[in-house]
Amino acid sequence: MKILIKGTNLELTDALKSYVEEKIGHLEHFWDEILEARVELDRSTHHQTGFFRCEVNLDVPQKHLLRAESTEADLYAAIDTVIPKLREEIEKIKGKQRSQDRKLRRYMKSVFAWRPWGRRKI
Repeated sequence: MKILIKGTNLELTDALKSYVEEKIGHLEHFWDEILEARVELDRSTHHQTGFFRCEVNLDVPQKHLLRAESTEADLYAAIDTVIPKLREEIEKIKGKQRSQDRKLRRYMKSVFAWRPWGRRKI
């Protein structure tokens, strides 16, 4: 998985980059089909100064885009609260794929099932 990190109104330190890569990289254990993760870290300069925002966009195959956003007073807390939201989105997509696969298998089983109609026992 490719992880792209962008910082707006704040300096990206090596410790911050490694923390983000560790947390976002851990999502690959739940779904190995994630192609790219775009992480945007932002410090608010508008109405509520001192708040940090973390936005993560995950590109996955089959034209899905998983997105989560969190705003907290601490940047590390904002990163930590985004992870469960992304895990929930991943589980939702995987559940939909699982149900479609089950429907297809059920249909194929009914189509290709051997039925001995008209045969008599001897």
